[in-house]
Amino acid sequence: MLDVASGGGRHTRWFAAAGYTVEAVDRDIGQLAGLADIEAITVCRLDLEAEVWPYSPASFAGIVVTNYLHRPLFPSLLEALAAGGVLIYETFAVGNARYGKPRNPDYLLRPGELREVVAGRLEILGFEEG
Repeated sequence: MLDVASGGGRHTRWFAAAGYTVEAVDRDIGQLAGLADIEAITVCRLDLEAEVWPYSPASFAGIVVTNYLHRPLFPSLLEALAAGGVLIYETFAVGNARYGKPRNPDYLLRPGELREVVAGRLEILGFEEG
């Protein structure tokens, strides 16, 4: 599993506890320091918006991304997903600004945008937009 922009590592912990080997990647790994000693977890400091994507094609059976959107990363994420792998992507969408942050449209998915990104590449097993 790859936990992208893992923040405090909530999903990293969950997947490791479920028996998966997890790589947690974030530009600020301070909140992940306590996870480095867990055998099933690797912590990687990486600025996903400024540094070179280090992962090979078909590296992960699963990728989880939550509360993070950097559109140029979409092709790399899809390439790093192994055949039959699962992408879990949850982030803010247009309309969220009226409830708080983020307000910048660069960080808000447009209606149908994620479906367009994965069209023809992944089978959508579940989708919710709103």
